[in-house]
Amino acid sequence: MSEFVKCLEVAFRSVANEEIMIQQKAYMRGQFKYFGINSALRNELSKPFLIKDCLPPKDQLHALVTELWEKSQREFQYFAQILCRKYVKTFEEKDLILFEYMIVTKSWWDTIDFIASNLVGPFFKKFPQLRDKAIKKWMASNNVWLQRTCLLFQLKYKDDVDRDLLAKLIIELTGSKEFFINKAIGWSLRSYSRVDPGWVVEFVHSHELSNLSKREALKLL
Repeated sequence: MSEFVKCLEVAFRSVANEEIMIQQKAYMRGQFKYFGINSALRNELSKPFLIKDCLPPKDQLHALVTELWEKSQREFQYFAQILCRKYVKTFEEKDLILFEYMIVTKSWWDTIDFIASNLVGPFFKKFPQLRDKAIKKWMASNNVWLQRTCLLFQLKYKDDVDRDLLAKLIIELTGSKEFFINKAIGWSLRSYSRVDPGWVVEFVHSHELSNLSKREALKLL
């Protein structure tokens, strides 16, 4: 274990709370272990490790994130994705491999949604030439979490949303019985309704979306 991760683990273990841990584990359907640290305290503990002068060199990011992702407690994965965001200005093309690993490993909505909008989103803005090939691969994978990422990576794009791409992805996934896909369809449309509510209303009424997707899409309208 690297010294960086050892020190982080000492900090997390020092405030472990069994009562909170039981609640967190139940909320995530028993899929992950926890130290039992609420998000506010976890963020406070993480701050010293995220100071610019304390950050590991960029060339160590892949190894470090993989090490954190392999740890049992979910708090390590939460920290790893926030750590990745610190390097957004120095993203390289090869980082897409790391993001895909994070998406398909220990997958659940609590990490996927952060990765999609905070890591994959900025990555595709920096390397637009890689976007379509990656999305085609992810959509064809039948992996729910890769497909959800395709739907959500533009959440923070606002006026820069590629509306044609969004529509294409939604139409391709329409008819899915997967809750997390239908929820993401609605969420992506709801987010875009802040930019062009008329387009979203028209899209919802002219396509056979699930009731869940429709409700989510029109929440702000």
